[in-house]
Amino acid sequence: MTPTKIDALVVDDNPDAAQSLALFLEADGYEVHTAFSGEEAVDALSRFQPLCVFLDFQMPGMDGLTLAQHIKQQFGEDVILVAYTGMTESNARIAEVFNVVDHYFIKPIPHTEIRKIFPPRTSAEQT
Repeated sequence: MTPTKIDALVVDDNPDAAQSLALFLEADGYEVHTAFSGEEAVDALSRFQPLCVFLDFQMPGMDGLTLAQHIKQQFGEDVILVAYTGMTESNARIAEVFNVVDHYFIKPIPHTEIRKIFPPRTSAEQT
């Protein structure tokens, strides 16, 4: 089965945070799917091929680093990886994930930064 192409997969163990980011991206014209754990994200990646994955670094079970490494192995450079965390950049494990992803942010991610990666779509682009 060929995965369905979507614009973004948002992965966060906090459902409110995941859904909030997904709603923001959807309001700008993007097709988004959410997952609430690294394991759910791996399952979603078998069904969807996202252009971009927004992933929380600090999740129980499969954390953001492990997930980012899995995505890079599966898709290579074909997927934009955006990691975010509430932890400080001085944490050694965070520095490690920041070397794997394309963009990284300390929470909360400013909407202006998201729009640098995903500018709002016009009506013509959404059809």
